[in-house]
Amino acid sequence: MALPRITSPHTKGNNRTQRVMLTVLAATLPGVLVLTWLYGAGTLINLAWASIVALSFEAVILKLRQRPVQFFLRDGSALVTAVLLALALPPYSPWWLTLIATGSAIVFGKQLYGGLGQNPFNPAMIGYVVVLVSFPVEMTTWPVPHSVSFTAGLQHILGIASLADGWAQATALDVLKVNKSLTIDELWANPAFGHFGGIGSEVVNLAFLAGGLFLLHKRLFSWHAPVGMLAALAIMSLLFWNGSGSDSHGSPLFHLLSGATMLGAFFIVTDPVSSATSNQGRLIFGAGVGILVYIIRAWGGYPDAVAFAVLLMNLTAPTIDYYTRPRTYGHRKAERGFKLGE
Repeated sequence: MALPRITSPHTKGNNRTQRVMLTVLAATLPGVLVLTWLYGAGTLINLAWASIVALSFEAVILKLRQRPVQFFLRDGSALVTAVLLALALPPYSPWWLTLIATGSAIVFGKQLYGGLGQNPFNPAMIGYVVVLVSFPVEMTTWPVPHSVSFTAGLQHILGIASLADGWAQATALDVLKVNKSLTIDELWANPAFGHFGGIGSEVVNLAFLAGGLFLLHKRLFSWHAPVGMLAALAIMSLLFWNGSGSDSHGSPLFHLLSGATMLGAFFIVTDPVSSATSNQGRLIFGAGVGILVYIIRAWGGYPDAVAFAVLLMNLTAPTIDYYTRPRTYGHRKAERGFKLGE
C-alpha cells in the first residue's frame, strides 16, 4: 500500500499549520471590521467569493495531483491566501476580477510549485500582481467611504452597472503620483486624502497594525521583517521628503499609513516560506521590501508597490539565506581539529 508523502508541518502539536492559519485569520479581523465600516458589504462579499474560489481551485488541483484533498484543505493555507488577497482588492471588485486573482494565486503561486511549503513566491501577491498589471483601472479605483449602497455595489460586482460618478475615486497614492502642479496642502483638499494618509486607508492601516502586534504577541513570527520594512520605508521617505512642494513624494507618516503598508509588513513579508529564514536575513528582507516600496511609489509606474516589492525580494531570499546562515555550533572547532590531524 502506497502511503501519501506529507511534509511538515504536520497535523499534531501546538504549532500545527491549521492553528497557525486560524490565528492569522483572527488577526485580520480588525482590518475586516474597519473596511466593512468604511465600505459596507463590499469587503465581506470579496472575502466570501475569494474563499469559495480558492478552496475550489485548491481541491481541483489537489485532485489532479492525486493528493489527499481533505487533509490539505483543512490546513487553512488556501483560506489565508484568499483572505489576504480579498483584503488587498478594492471593495465591490467585479466577480471576474476576484476570480482571476484568486485562481492565479492558488494555481500559479502555490500548487504548480508543489503546494504549501514549496512556493518561492508569496501566492497572494502573485494573484494581486496578475490583476494589477492586467486591469489597472479596476485595481486603482476604490469606492468613496460610506457612499455605496449594497444594491449598487452588488450590481457593480455582477457587471450589471458601474458605480455612479462620485461613488468611486483614485487612491491618495495615485493622486500624489500623477500630481505635477499642486502643493501638498492643496492636494489635501482632494477627497482621496484624509488626515495623514489616504482617507480611510490610514484607519485601515492602524487596524492591520493592531492585528500584526497581536501576531507578534502570539510569537507567530519575529519582529525583524516588519521592523525592517517599516523602518526602511520611513527612512527612505524622510531622506527624499522635500516638504509640501508640488514635486513632493509624501511624508514618512503618509507612506506608513497609505496603501497596503501595514498589511504588507505584518501579513505578507512575514510569510515563512517565501521570505528569508534567519533573523538577520529577515531584517535584510524586510528592509529590501521597504526600500523597493518607496522607489516604486516615488519613481515607478504604479502608485502602490507592496506586491511588486515582495515578489522582487522573494527572488533574493535564497541569496540572503546563503550569506546570513547562522554559525553551526562546533563547526570551527571541528575544522581546527581536522587541520591539526593533518
